[in-house]
Amino acid sequence: MTTVALFTLLFLCLATGLPIALSLGFASITTILLFSNDSLASVALKYFSTLSEHYTLLAIPFFILSSVFLTTGGVANRIIRFAIDCVGHIRGGLAMGSVLACMLFAAVSGSSPATVAAIGSIAIGAMVRAGYPETMAAGVICNAGTLGILIPPSIVMLVYCAATNVSAAKLFMAGFIPGIALGLCIMVAIYILSRIKNYPALPWPGLKQLMSSLASASGGLMLIVIVLGSIYGGICSPTEAASVSAVYAFFVAVFIYRDMGPLKGVPWRRPGEGGGAMLLRNVGAMLAAFPKSFADKEVKHAVLDGAKVSIMLLFIISNAMIFAHVLTTERIPHHIAELITSWGLPSWGFLIVVNILLLIAGNFMEPSAILMIMAPILFPIAMQLGIDPLHLGIVMVINMEIGLITPPVGLNLFVTSGITGKPLTWVIRAALPWLLILLAFLIFATYVPVMTTFLPEYLDALKGYK
Repeated sequence: MTTVALFTLLFLCLATGLPIALSLGFASITTILLFSNDSLASVALKYFSTLSEHYTLLAIPFFILSSVFLTTGGVANRIIRFAIDCVGHIRGGLAMGSVLACMLFAAVSGSSPATVAAIGSIAIGAMVRAGYPETMAAGVICNAGTLGILIPPSIVMLVYCAATNVSAAKLFMAGFIPGIALGLCIMVAIYILSRIKNYPALPWPGLKQLMSSLASASGGLMLIVIVLGSIYGGICSPTEAASVSAVYAFFVAVFIYRDMGPLKGVPWRRPGEGGGAMLLRNVGAMLAAFPKSFADKEVKHAVLDGAKVSIMLLFIISNAMIFAHVLTTERIPHHIAELITSWGLPSWGFLIVVNILLLIAGNFMEPSAILMIMAPILFPIAMQLGIDPLHLGIVMVINMEIGLITPPVGLNLFVTSGITGKPLTWVIRAALPWLLILLAFLIFATYVPVMTTFLPEYLDALKGYK
């Protein structure tokens, strides 16, 4: 009875258009009041215990703030220029370079909508001007932007880790190879289509230009080395690395690239200025500008935007945790696990059920909420069937990628619509052909777990050998 009441209330709230966070909270509290022996005091206890039990969630605001600084600044522009210089000379290279830029920006932002917004606002128009159909340009960016939650560091991965107590560092490692593989799959599809449709290739820029664009983008790309290197090297936890990334992104945007803050527009070198004089002048300028930067309008606006996104996401997660608390208190995951186990499904059959459930849920709910609800239910069953928790996590994340580009609530569709100025139905038609690549990759990743588990196991073995 409690199970039926909980899910019926949730679906009724969603059907009336109530926001997902309020729907989860209302369904949970109403169920506790009317259908459960639990008390409302357990809700308060759950909120407080979350602070100590889910330390990993503290990384989310820092990664979001880092993403906002990089998106607001000119990091995306420099990454796109470097990516196009790398592959632009290949047939269809401008589109392939846009995908590579999405992969690189994903590794510094951890957010799919941020990746689509930062890269798409520049790349879609550039592809159209170069002779690509606008539907192809929008479809490629809309789909490639989903790599923002598969290539580490990923905010969605952190949510899965909080729901299942899986190591965030290991899950980041597990997502590295699948993220690169999916990006390469999209690039191969672009190359094949470009050969058929005779889409243009850019001239080879030369090694000097390539090194110049790499140097220009290195300020942003170094964030990948700092965050992932510190996590995999055992120097920082993911939460500590996230806080470092926020500070570094602020420093790069304000003092290195100078796209915002009191030094905006101030050149590094003046005409005829020597190296020593340039260094002294810039050090002095940065020291003088440091206290002023916190009062700068653009910096404060970036922090405010990051706070808004963080509050929205954490509000969804907190209500999803209350929902998961009701599930656990009423032993609903236990009963569902017994039911599915009684079917006698093998592990591959269970993974089919997982994919179907998540693909359906992705049409109606935000990824973080889905993971907070579904992971506590599916995780114990997967463990009984011997499925690796890292493999299950990556499969769930890929499903969340697909959910980001399926209507009616696919966030990437809305972001792409805002960039192109086209209606949502047009964006859906543009993204649909490329969505087939993600679906095919989901099937491959589901039944080839070694792609997910190889890197974490190899690094663990390497540490053991040392």
